[in-house]
Amino acid sequence: MGKTKLYLGYAGRCYSKEYHAIANGRKKDIVFNALWGLIEHPTEGYILFDTGYSNRFYSATSNYPNKIYAKITKVHIKPEQEVSAQLEANGISPNSVKHIFISHFHADHVGGLKDFPNATFHASSIAVNQLNKTSKTFGFAKGILKNLIPNDFMKRVSLIDEKQNVTLPILGTAYDLFSDGQLLAVPLPGHAAGQMGLLLTTSKQTYFLIADACWLKASYQKGELPSPVVRLFFDSWTDFKSSLQKIINYHKNEPKTLIIPTHCAETTDPLITSKIDLNVL
Repeated sequence: MGKTKLYLGYAGRCYSKEYHAIANGRKKDIVFNALWGLIEHPTEGYILFDTGYSNRFYSATSNYPNKIYAKITKVHIKPEQEVSAQLEANGISPNSVKHIFISHFHADHVGGLKDFPNATFHASSIAVNQLNKTSKTFGFAKGILKNLIPNDFMKRVSLIDEKQNVTLPILGTAYDLFSDGQLLAVPLPGHAAGQMGLLLTTSKQTYFLIADACWLKASYQKGELPSPVVRLFFDSWTDFKSSLQKIINYHKNEPKTLIIPTHCAETTDPLITSKIDLNVL
């Protein structure tokens, strides 16, 4: 069996103060790109890691109380920046995407779900349970906009933590998405309920896509925590610190693995190419 291939891109952005991302950071805005990934699996074909923002964010936050979300998070996304548009511009039909790995259900990670009618959704049971329990009216308080979720979501979801599990050094329990060792889902709760990261190896490199388990690489390299103010928006501060410590330990033990926080532009900018090329990473 051949190796999995990977491309990383951006689908919109917002901004945050650096001192929110790391407590001793500067009082300046830094870009929070909405990272997404296109994976080509040897037998399963095209798989997405998250879907970034889409213009549906604007309609989903056009009225109160969801409008509060838009006022707090100033989102910038153009139609041509949406994942489906990027794929089509590179000769890939959104209908050919067979699977979407959902790290968690915040709007910058699931904005494009409705553009992929043939995809199976992969998410943790904890994240799905929270999604179902979350009020459509007040979901914004959890970073969830239910208008972004396809109406047939529950018919198409596959629960990650019901798949074959393996035990990894340091990282502990992980889930083998297709029972072939190619894509391993790693629980990284805290920032969001049931958040999952994804560990994969291409012909060139091992990558650990950690979603929002931390925002900047200074957190796993130097142990720098976010500002205490962001605890208000986290599912569990205790779980966040535990997940981050797991990543810190993993980085020390596996320094050659490239750890990729979704919003760390310093990490991701060098990996992004103007056109989709699955043979670079």
